Amino acid sequence: MKKERWWLCAVPLYVFTLVFVLGPVLYMVAVSFAQNEAGTGFRWAFTLDNFAKMRDPVYIRCFRESFRLALATTALNVLIGYPFGYCMGRLSEKGKRIVMFLVMVPFWTSSLIRLYGWIILLQAKGTLNKLLLALGLIDEPLKILYSYPAVLIGMVYALLPFMILAVYTSVEKMDWTLVEAARDLGASRARAFLTVTLRLTLPGLMSGVILTFVPSMGLFFIADILGGNKIVLVGSLIQDQMTRGGNQPFAAALALMLAAMTTLMLWLYRRLTGTSELEGMF
Repeated sequence: MKKERWWLCAVPLYVFTLVFVLGPVLYMVAVSFAQNEAGTGFRWAFTLDNFAKMRDPVYIRCFRESFRLALATTALNVLIGYPFGYCMGRLSEKGKRIVMFLVMVPFWTSSLIRLYGWIILLQAKGTLNKLLLALGLIDEPLKILYSYPAVLIGMVYALLPFMILAVYTSVEKMDWTLVEAARDLGASRARAFLTVTLRLTLPGLMSGVILTFVPSMGLFFIADILGGNKIVLVGSLIQDQMTRGGNQPFAAALALMLAAMTTLMLWLYRRLTGTSELEGMF
């Protein structure tokens, strides 16, 4: 009886996965090998032209820029998020609740609204330039908005909470007696951190890296809003092919290539941490 009830609970999950996850992926794979027909969509005729088209230097540069931005975003999130998550994990229970609340508050507001808030801060007559001019640090307003630094700031801001929460969860689950044992055996604070703390929190750090790097490859709306269409990412290219370009097979091929890069990152994560359960960190 219990086994029958288990199947009753599992069937809706399997149906949802097949219809809304596996189905669209298989359709995308099929469309990526179809032939484009301008004005009429595409026809089901096998071709590799969509993948061969990616060898164009323009598209190679787009992938390279997306990868470079993802690496920069991830590196900054590690530099900011790891110390933040580590200190957060060492707070008292009351302090943890307060800081957790502050980290989660931005999620209560639409990401688009928060990004438009950055426009107010970064524009020539914005808050940041007014503050720097008042302090005498600059002589004329900085041109930050609609540039690469603005997109990088937006990426870091949008994805930083994921790094913080991943590291915090690892730190909170740590057995601190191991650190004390290392100190008792003569290890310095720095050596104890590198040999014990860092290794024990490495799964959380790697989870944060994956949760930061993978989305940053496709968050095209941040580049559109803060970059002013000057920074073209793979996600932006896919959107353009689906709308103005009207080349759905090529858009599907680009999406498939992006998915392949994501799968590679997840494989590397499994090799480094010995687990595939990103959600296990939360």
